[in-house]
Amino acid sequence: MSDSLRFVAVAQTDPLAEPLLAELAVEYAQRYGGSEAGVSAWLRGHPAADFAAPHGALLIGLLGGRPVTGGAFQRFDDETAELKRIWTASGYRQRGYAKALLVELEAMIAGRGYRRIYLTTGDRQPEAEALYESAGYSRLVEPLPAEGDIFPIAFEKMVSGQPETAEPFVG
Repeated sequence: MSDSLRFVAVAQTDPLAEPLLAELAVEYAQRYGGSEAGVSAWLRGHPAADFAAPHGALLIGLLGGRPVTGGAFQRFDDETAELKRIWTASGYRQRGYAKALLVELEAMIAGRGYRRIYLTTGDRQPEAEALYESAGYSRLVEPLPAEGDIFPIAFEKMVSGQPETAEPFVG
C-alpha cells in the first residue's frame, strides 16, 4: 500500500463516497441537531448528476486505498462552481489532506472554465471557516438567511479557468 494521497473521481453512489456521507451525517446531526438518519437522507437525496461531469465532480482522497478526505463541486452559474461536502475523516484531520483536496478541486474547477468558486458552511463549523480562510477564500459580508438557528456563512475565491485537455483522475 502506498502512503501518498491520491484522488479519484467517483459518483455519489460509489462505495468510496460512503465514509464521507456517513461521517458527515453524524457530524452535522451532532453540531446542528436532527437525527443521523434524517441528515443522511438529506445528504444522499442531493441529485447525483449535479456532482458529475461536465459541470461537477466528486473527488475522494485515498491514503493506502482508504478514503480519508473528499468533496464535490457543482455548477452554481455559468462562471461559478459551488463546493459541497468537503470532509476529512476525523482520524486524519490536521494533516493537510483538506488543503490538498481543495487544491485538486480548484484545479479541476479552473480546468472546467469556471472563474469563481462559491461555498457556504455553517456557523458551528469553525474548523471549516479557518480552512477556507487559510486557503485564500474571502468571507462574504452580506449575511445569508438563517435556517432556524443555523446561520450559513458564504465564501468565494476567484480562479483563472483554463479548459481541461484530459480528465486527470482515475475513477
